Order: sequence, then C-alpha cells, then structure tokens
Amino acid sequence: MKVLVMSNDCSGANIALRLKREGCDVKMYIRRKENRKTLDGMVKKVTNWKKELKWVGKNGLVVFDDIGFGKCQDDLRRRGFSVVGGSYFGDRLESDRQYGQKIFSVAGLKILPTRNFASCCEAINFLKKNPGPWVIKQNGHTEKSFNYVGKLKDNRDTISVLDSYEKAYKYRNINVDIQEKVVGPEVAIARYFNGHDWVGPICLSIEHKDLFPGNIGPKTYEMGTLMWYDDNENNRLFQETLAKMKDYLEKINYHGQFDINSILTKDHVYPLEATSRFGYPQFELQTEFYASPWHSFLKAVADGKDFDLKWNKGYGVVNLVACPPFPYKTHNKKLCIENTEVIFEKELKNNDWNHIHFNEVRLEKDNFGGKRYFISENGGYILHVSEKGNTVSEANKKIKRLIDNIIIPKMFYRTDIGLKFVEEDQEKLKKWGWI
Repeated sequence: MKVLVMSNDCSGANIALRLKREGCDVKMYIRRKENRKTLDGMVKKVTNWKKELKWVGKNGLVVFDDIGFGKCQDDLRRRGFSVVGGSYFGDRLESDRQYGQKIFSVAGLKILPTRNFASCCEAINFLKKNPGPWVIKQNGHTEKSFNYVGKLKDNRDTISVLDSYEKAYKYRNINVDIQEKVVGPEVAIARYFNGHDWVGPICLSIEHKDLFPGNIGPKTYEMGTLMWYDDNENNRLFQETLAKMKDYLEKINYHGQFDINSILTKDHVYPLEATSRFGYPQFELQTEFYASPWHSFLKAVADGKDFDLKWNKGYGVVNLVACPPFPYKTHNKKLCIENTEVIFEKELKNNDWNHIHFNEVRLEKDNFGGKRYFISENGGYILHVSEKGNTVSEANKKIKRLIDNIIIPKMFYRTDIGLKFVEEDQEKLKKWGWI
C-alpha cells in the first residue's frame, strides 16, 4: 500500500518506519526545514506533498502525525482520500485549552476550575487574590517545560515562576492558563475512532513528564510511559471520559487516536487535556501490543470501517534516551550534538530492532555495506526503547538489556518508569474502583 506521511517536525518518524517495515511504499513530507535531516537514509522524503496526492491515490493512505493540519485533513477527506490523524476541530480541542474544557463540560465530564489570561501579569494578579495551590498550564504547542505544579497555598512559588516568564518574554505577551490543583494519580485514556465509532481496545497509560527519577525536575515532553489495555466496554474510566465524547467526535468527523489525560480521586475523574492525534511515545509503545498490521488497522480507521484488532495483554514500558540540551532548545553551537554517532555496542538481533524507535536520527552506510546511525538534530530527543512483559518489572528488565547496549555520549534516561504505579497507585486505583 502507498502511504504519504505528513509531518510538522518528524514526530511521526516511527509511524513511517513501522509502515515501511510492513512492506508499504512510504513517502514523508516534513514541514519544518530544521527537521528534514531526520530519517535520511531510512525513508523517502518529498518537498511538495500536493504533487504526491496523485501518487498515493484514493486507494492509498495519508497519515498526519500532528495537529496543525486540520483544515487540510478535512478537505482531503471531502475529496475522497483515506486520511487518518485528526480534523480541524480535533486540532482545536488540543491547541485551545479553554475550548477543550468547554467541550468536556458540555459532554458531561466533570472539569476543574480553569482561568485563562492574556499575560503573566494578569495571572499573577489573580493568584495574589485567590489561595492555591494552582497549576500553570501551557496552551497550544508551548514547550512542556513551561508547565509548573504549584506547592504553596499562598502561591508564592507559582507567582515567582510567572514573574520569571514575564521578564523572559518582556517584549511579547504570552497566553497563560491557570488550573486548580487536585492531588491524585494521572491516567490517560485513549482509543482509536473511525469517524462514527470506536475501534480496538481501550488504552490506559501513565506518563512520566518530570526529567528525573522520583518525579523531580522540570517538565518535559515525556521521559517514559507505562501502558496496558482493556477490552471491557464497561470500564469505568472509559465510560466517564472517552465514551461521553463519542457524539462530538462523530460530529467533527474525527479519524485517529483520541486521548484524554485525567487526574483521579476517590470519587471523580477530571479531564486535564485532550491529545487529538497520535501520541508520542504512545505509538512507539503500542507497537508492543498490536499483533495486527498497522497499515490495515489505520486504513480501516481512515475509511470508517470496523476492524478486528489482534492485541496482546501485559504491561508495556517505553523510555526516552536523550542527551543535552534536552529538555530545552538552544542555538549554542558549543552544545552541538548533531553528527554524533549512535553506537550499538553489540550486534542487535532482528527482533531487537522492533523495540528501538528512532527520533532525531539519520542513517549512513559505510564502504563495507554496514550501517552507521548519527544524531540528525540538536534537540537531544534521540530515540525510545520499548518492551512488554507480564509485569512492569519484567518489561523494565528487558528495556535495561537493550539500553545497556546503546552508547550515545552524554545520554540519560529515567530508570523508574512505572515504579510509582506498582508501589502506590495500582492498589489505590483498584480500591477506588477505577481499574
């Protein structure tokens, strides 16, 4: 099958690689010039995606890996193309937090008090008059390191953070969301939607966004994820979140994965945000569970068809392997990591490659027919390693074996993905009746 992958920044690198591995003829368009070296030597690249529509045709598949293409997606569907990845109003659910919370509320989900401010100064004035703690939330595609979870009731720490943002962004206003803080486990509930109904099992996952083990340090895009699946339609978490969104997703003709990250207490589930696209590294981890071919599954989702997805039970874990300057971006050439080699100390077996997921990596072949992998950008977001086991511990042991074989100068990763769930949250969530 012919597949055209449309990308902003090559977030969907592993979607393209997975479909190619399944035998699809894959071409990829990357909108941002600074990300176009990624996957060199591994996937065909195109610079004018409109010229490729005739090539992919109505029998092929167009995959969008990020938000920001909504109008284009809707237009291509109207023209008869098979499109998976989102829609215009799906984009808005994620990029406009206030709009998303409004839709959640109308659908019957219980939401937390949230305020939106046109500037840090306005948010600071609000916090001075309203005891906390509160949470600073990024809106749109602001970097995740912008987020901050307040700790003090008088909001001094949160005000201090906003004050630093006010000085850093002195010459332009930045949109700020403040959300009331609730303490409890965070669980994301995700499932694929084919335009009129759900397809496949319910995906439950726990993100680990803090940079260091023990949930310490600044927020990142994500350092790792724990995941498991449930095919019980009466699952309480599903019924109180995603199930209530079905009518809206059908109304906006949504085709793709839809995810609501939520915080749980004994009696309530509060939706924090929607991810109306493929999740990363959710996709990388989902490959551990799905036994059916991805191209067949995604084609069915795009075409509004049912699909008997074959999948495996267990617990999956995925780790980000990163290096400086991650989680921050910099143009300092002294910190340049581009062209650094990604070395695998021992020869990987064929099956091992199914668990290695490249992000900012390109491939070069040497004079002897061998493969050499190099870092393709300066973001430090290098690759992911995923594994699945009957227990969280088993999955982590498998991951350690693979990561111990990877050598990238200055690399780092978290070693406690899923540990808090095993030691605390699993028993608590079962006691409350959520899982």
